[in-house]
Amino acid sequence: VDLGTSISGLQWTIDVYTVVIASFLMMAGAMADRVGRRRVFRVGLVLFSLGSLSCSLAPTGEALIACRVLQALGGAMLNPVAMSIIVNTFPDPKVRARAIGMWGAVVGVSMALGPIVGGLLVQHVGWRSIFWLNVPIGIAALFLTTRYVPESRAERARRVDPVGQGLVVVGLGVLTATLIEGPHASWRSAPILAGFAIAIGAVVALIAYERRREDPLIDLRFFRSVPFSSATVLAVLAFATFNGGLFLSSLYLQQSRGLEPSVAGACLLPSAIALIVCSPLSGRQVGAGHARRMLVISGLAIATSGALLANLTLATPLPQLVLAFTALGIGLGSINPPITNAAASGMPRSQAGVAGGIASTSRQGGASLGGAIAGPLA
Repeated sequence: VDLGTSISGLQWTIDVYTVVIASFLMMAGAMADRVGRRRVFRVGLVLFSLGSLSCSLAPTGEALIACRVLQALGGAMLNPVAMSIIVNTFPDPKVRARAIGMWGAVVGVSMALGPIVGGLLVQHVGWRSIFWLNVPIGIAALFLTTRYVPESRAERARRVDPVGQGLVVVGLGVLTATLIEGPHASWRSAPILAGFAIAIGAVVALIAYERRREDPLIDLRFFRSVPFSSATVLAVLAFATFNGGLFLSSLYLQQSRGLEPSVAGACLLPSAIALIVCSPLSGRQVGAGHARRMLVISGLAIATSGALLANLTLATPLPQLVLAFTALGIGLGSINPPITNAAASGMPRSQAGVAGGIASTSRQGGASLGGAIAGPLA
């Protein structure tokens, strides 16, 4: 409201972050394998902190979107590198699965604190204070990484793949932009149809090019593994559902029902708490060889959440909303460890950064598509 941003602009403020992250995750993972995982992680922390500071000072909506790009470039260096550090620190599959579960629980803690702290800050201090908070956290993380995280890299450095990276950026970026602008420009208009054609063409060209490259950005041979491919698809679907659901739920609670940001955050809190509880439990189950069980539980929970929200109205009881959000958190918390562990286990440790990049890209790409599709559907 302060910057006069429209709903489309609000979507871009959110989606530009996930699009940029999804576009550069695999490159960041490959770079970490090549030049050092701790080094790339530290550079990511610096860029993320600087981007957050810039966001807090943005004078216009367009400037805020540009600053979010810088923030996302730093964020792209954090997710896959963190996973590659876990893979190389815990080579035993059972222990690694538990570590991934704990990692998911930490994500849940941030989600639990985010809606409440963010809502209070927005309500009493202002939206810029949300970005201020990232700066001291980034500085603390930089110190802890320097002090405690050991350096590691692949034994053989892989060459940079600028063509493959460019095709990934074009495919994801154009597809998301097309989905966001489709309702405004008409789905049958020439620019929208051209956007879909460009996105599909980029994917086809990426597959054809990567198959011939000696050191590809994406080694297509790993997708011959059914567990690995299934984990990638499940990650896209799960995070698209979760992110799209949270985006629409936030708009519904604040704009349709008129709740204060802190109250809306409290309504979404059960989702994060469920994620905190279920992630380590799911990690233990995966370590014990029960990954399929957790995938079934996740599917049932996400379907239950969708059923509870299918007939949403202004009179829908808050307990029903809380139950739906809780089920959504159970679904994501249960599915994240098995799909992440499958991705990490499906590639050699020397390419842990690439594996982390593919897994993180599928999650962030799904989150980006979920946010992009949610607006037009609403």
